[in-house]
Amino acid sequence: MNKKYTYFIVIFLIVVSFIAFSRILGNGFVSFDDYAYITENNHIQSGLDSGTIKWAFSAVVLANWHPLTLLSHVLDWSLFGANASGHHLVNLLLHIGSVLFLFFFLEKTTKSLWPSAFVAALFALHPLRVESVAWAAERKDVLSMFFGMATLYVYAFYVEEHKLSRYFLCLTLFALGLMAKPMLVTLPFVLMLLDYWPLGRWQKALAPVKVPVAVSERSGKKKTKQRKAYSTKEERISTPLVSRSSIIRSLLWEKAPFIFLTIAASIVTLWAQNKGGALISVQRLPFPARVLNAIISYVSYLGKTFWPVDLAVLYPYEYPFPLWQILVSCFILIGITIVVIYALKKLPFLFVGWFWYLGTLIPVIGLVQVGGQAMADRYTYLPSIGIAIMLVWGIPLLFQRENMRKKILFPAGIAVLAILAVLTWQQCGYWKNSIELFNHVLHITPDYVTAYYNRGLAYAHLGQQQRAIEDYNEAISRQPDYAIVYNNRGIAYYKLGQYQHALTDFNEAIRLRPDLAEAYNNRGAAYFIQGNNNFGCRDAQKACALGACKTLNIAKGKGYCR
Repeated sequence: MNKKYTYFIVIFLIVVSFIAFSRILGNGFVSFDDYAYITENNHIQSGLDSGTIKWAFSAVVLANWHPLTLLSHVLDWSLFGANASGHHLVNLLLHIGSVLFLFFFLEKTTKSLWPSAFVAALFALHPLRVESVAWAAERKDVLSMFFGMATLYVYAFYVEEHKLSRYFLCLTLFALGLMAKPMLVTLPFVLMLLDYWPLGRWQKALAPVKVPVAVSERSGKKKTKQRKAYSTKEERISTPLVSRSSIIRSLLWEKAPFIFLTIAASIVTLWAQNKGGALISVQRLPFPARVLNAIISYVSYLGKTFWPVDLAVLYPYEYPFPLWQILVSCFILIGITIVVIYALKKLPFLFVGWFWYLGTLIPVIGLVQVGGQAMADRYTYLPSIGIAIMLVWGIPLLFQRENMRKKILFPAGIAVLAILAVLTWQQCGYWKNSIELFNHVLHITPDYVTAYYNRGLAYAHLGQQQRAIEDYNEAISRQPDYAIVYNNRGIAYYKLGQYQHALTDFNEAIRLRPDLAEAYNNRGAAYFIQGNNNFGCRDAQKACALGACKTLNIAKGKGYCR
């Protein structure tokens, strides 16, 4: 009977996931990273060969090193070409694979079929998953999660029987996940949490031992007449310190190779992000501001988990923060932490779920700030599982009677899943194209500079240069020192034949960022088309020195530069 229900749940998870995310199969690529990763990347389109593999393992694309993700894009392009539907379909299949691995892991380790199914369904259908699944360039998220959940599932088998082959398979899957996206660096921490619940390995290491002992019993009223009888009684004796430390040391050493891979991946990630210019310095964003944003973001993610409306691909960094928001966020985080620690022994799933959530968000909570966003929906992909575990195993405890749980909780759970599926289906529609996506962002945050810039890029890609310039103007009016916007507005003017306006913008971009190679490249092109070959060659050489040789190569081909 249990197997029959398991098959039903698997089919249910697959079908409802397809229905909820079905709209993405009709969506196109968006200007937000899709072009750089896929549609305008010659390496991705060159086919899978030794040269492409070498490039994937050495390249830093948009300040990221994730060779497995790049190779998956290469394979997609060889199968589907510019047909975005195929790329989106692979994302969805990977997401469903993660959902199934999560379900299998929880069902195997907890022996609780329906709670495991509901956690997997919440993870599968929540609108916060849309950004990871519907965004083609976010392949790194769904691919790394697929390997991450597979790691957990294999780990359950390894705990069941300590075979070296299972351990190495687990370690290999973890390494593959890190090469897809380094978000999985917190997985060793998750494994240690899971060792406590549901695997119960820490309890076995720390639990007292029960042994039978002889107990003396006295009968009779007179002290002089005493009869000794012996009976057995179980007495709790603590595990010997040597044995206990040996077990704990074994659990920790078991994670050592995983931690080594985590450290290596973290070093490579910081190097790539620094090389790509994505790391924000403490001068631009002080560390106290990052800490406060992290505290508020933890609570904001919780809010979006319970009330998933007004979700956007970009959330602006709004500093300074209101004092009330900081105080309320601290109160919520400290309060929940105290409760779960107090209930550790009786309700271990609360502790595991909560620290899963807190711990797995650390790499993306903003203490090391990458990019200008305050938070992002995609960052909840792995952490959200912890909250789902807390809810699914915790809420039934509010209902003492079993029949009440069946009559109330099961229908309520189905209703919640249905609502989430509808919201997810709606959210997928905003990813139809770049214009729809950034119209939605600007509807939620009408003053967000980056959203205007990205919508301008989208219009420029469609050949609507005048509309692109209007959006660039809006971005510059809100942030006059945004160098890259000047550069892109200059490109739009260049394509409209307004070369003097283009030169003015390229000059301003270079003034704001003297190391912006693309601006030198573009200004050189503008000089060449005006016949000013000396200035064009100077800028071409500067662009080449900074790593953008395109104009210099063209110039040499025309005999302009010697």
